[in-house]
Amino acid sequence: MLKQSDGLIKFKTNYIYVKKEELEKIYKHFSETKELNAFQLLRAALGGEYQGAKIALTEEVQALIDELTNFKEIPMPKGIVAELRPYQKRGYSWLYRNSRIGFGSVMADDMGLGKTLQVIAVIQKYKEDGLLGKQKVMVVAPTGLLSNWEAEMRKFAPSLTSKIYHGTNRKIDAADDFDVLITSYGVIRSDAKELKKRNWHSLIIDEAQNIKNSQTEQTKAIRTIPASNFIAMSGTPVENRLSELWSIMDYSNRGLLGSIKEFNDTYGNPIQLNNDFKIAEKLKKVTAPFLMRRLKTDKSIISDLPDKIEMDCFASLAKDQASLYEKTLQKAMQEIEGITLSDSKSLFVRQGLVLQMILALKQICNHPTQFLKNKAMDASLSGKMELLFDKLDSIADSNEKVLIFSQFTEMGGLLKHFIAERYKEEPLFYHGGSALKQRNEMVHNFQNNRADKIFILSLKAAGTGLNLTAANHVIHYDLWWNPAVEAQATDRAYRIGQKSNVMVHRFIVKNTFEERINEMIQQKKNLAEMTVATGENWIGNLSNTELKNIFSMT
Repeated sequence: MLKQSDGLIKFKTNYIYVKKEELEKIYKHFSETKELNAFQLLRAALGGEYQGAKIALTEEVQALIDELTNFKEIPMPKGIVAELRPYQKRGYSWLYRNSRIGFGSVMADDMGLGKTLQVIAVIQKYKEDGLLGKQKVMVVAPTGLLSNWEAEMRKFAPSLTSKIYHGTNRKIDAADDFDVLITSYGVIRSDAKELKKRNWHSLIIDEAQNIKNSQTEQTKAIRTIPASNFIAMSGTPVENRLSELWSIMDYSNRGLLGSIKEFNDTYGNPIQLNNDFKIAEKLKKVTAPFLMRRLKTDKSIISDLPDKIEMDCFASLAKDQASLYEKTLQKAMQEIEGITLSDSKSLFVRQGLVLQMILALKQICNHPTQFLKNKAMDASLSGKMELLFDKLDSIADSNEKVLIFSQFTEMGGLLKHFIAERYKEEPLFYHGGSALKQRNEMVHNFQNNRADKIFILSLKAAGTGLNLTAANHVIHYDLWWNPAVEAQATDRAYRIGQKSNVMVHRFIVKNTFEERINEMIQQKKNLAEMTVATGENWIGNLSNTELKNIFSMT
């Protein structure tokens, strides 16, 4: 056919036009004798098709697939001092079953559903099975969560021994007797050579979005640690693009989804570029036995969690604030419009200027002092501060507690000053510069002291892992424009243990770019229940006219 055809082929009673290169591609595909590897066969069996063609499974293979996709409940380990909810027992059983048949797991339950307890239960089971004699478990978590892991183990599995491996004087002595070593991503980056010499039964990574970029030194260091089993924990396995899911899945089951190129060709590009829901469903089928995700909003999972009520709260710019916004915008747009897009370098420079403008206008919307650095400590200069005081007044009147998130540590400092000045009490402020001991004390005080009602938190330092259920209000003072990051922060309060409705207040300055970008982000929030959210970089590619429409005051 390839030799004789000149583009027109007779098939039955019809003629079909096919390009020669397409015929060559088809010929090459059917003439290849390369056998599929084990993971390619597994993907085909789970997805029910191979390269678009439906496949039939023998009874024996179907039985194996059924065993993989269904699992029996495993009796709880005797050493667990907690009553797990039914969905948590299923999660524990699933983790244990996967490890026993040689597979890793991605525990991707919604934030606040108790991933840590489910994983601690499976570690306890390993110990009771006698698996932690010569081999140990290593847990890797963000620095702020190390003490949390130690405390949770002591609370729920008192017979498990643990050691925090962190700080300048860290070392593991021959006499050290522990079941679980708890360390941070930063330590792994510097100590991977030493740690990979030890014998690990399980490597467990918490807040696994820390390895979402497969090319970073941190991710590469994690992947050098050998273990018999790998568990990844993340409430947001995808924040920006599907390659993040590949990185986390490939950590837990190496090669399951093929190479990153193979993954993007098969799943990533069709889903992200074409919104192909059929391919998205196929990806869910292929990953289902190895990734478990339950949502708090599903009442069949957990019926006793109160409602989360989200509301957009609009502020207006103060008079001088509006003038500064307009002047800064005009100056930035002059620079942006002055660039001639002749090559990739000029495009890069333009994108940089747009992102600089976003940063400047965000700071002005927060408070002019954050942008001007002029130390003018007057709360009334910002419309957002006025809105904040209105909210805090009513929260204080109701004797309730509140978390206030900002992505800027500097703004957190200003908030602390203005709140202390108005209410005559200094609020707690959790940020990247806080020492580990201070962080733990602040969390404890907020959860247990009636007097500590206001907790300011840096989004980056405190957006994940912390349990702050004493709050039933969450204020996002400035928005990150990534729904997954915002949800993570909100879920410091909206999680198991919360007894009240959680009110989420999203602060937006009316008639500015904040309002228009928020509308755009809300419109493109979900794709086949996978969070393929966006940050701010895409704004750098908008035309000058589009930029003016978004950023100008109306």
